Amino acid sequence: MNQIIDIKKSARKFAVPILKDSGLTFICSYIKNHNIKRILEIGTAVGYSAINFAQLSDDIFVSSIENDIERYQEAVRNVSDMELSERITLYLGDALTLELSGEFDLIFIDAAKAQYIKFFEKYKNNLSSDGVIIADNIYFHGMVQDLSLTHNYSTKKLVKKIRKFIDFLKNNQEFQTDFYDEGDGISVSHRITSTKQDIKIE
Repeated sequence: MNQIIDIKKSARKFAVPILKDSGLTFICSYIKNHNIKRILEIGTAVGYSAINFAQLSDDIFVSSIENDIERYQEAVRNVSDMELSERITLYLGDALTLELSGEFDLIFIDAAKAQYIKFFEKYKNNLSSDGVIIADNIYFHGMVQDLSLTHNYSTKKLVKKIRKFIDFLKNNQEFQTDFYDEGDGISVSHRITSTKQDIKIE
């Protein structure tokens, strides 16, 4: 396997969650348009999105965290096959306990949906001053807007947690968030910065 299309086909064949085409296009365009160079991804899966990001430019570096050992191992193989091991660093472990140093221009959250708020709060400390946090699956197959689409108790609990994350973003005093319909729903959060001109000294 040495082509990104093969990775995509295999992921879909074995029901591995990867970015929808429109969501991937949206994020890749954002990366190019905003000169993003350092990316942290929470939720590697098999490396599909990380590889797509790194392929945008030779000076883009991606760090990605995955807690499923089989997916991690497949991601390692895929990244190696694509000859991107020097620019994509993969970590095996729980993103909530792993400690990473350094700053990132973009932090992409695409892991356990019930932990989105915790991921956001933990890794905002690794965000560069003008960086952005992007989260996928904000609509969760339309169920966030219409909970009646599922009758599964566990799924309903998960959807309610995603709604809680959306409320968290909307009411966040530190970040301004925009929501987009691309893919399965995407949020883009920028840190709100105050300048000296905004502060009046009496």
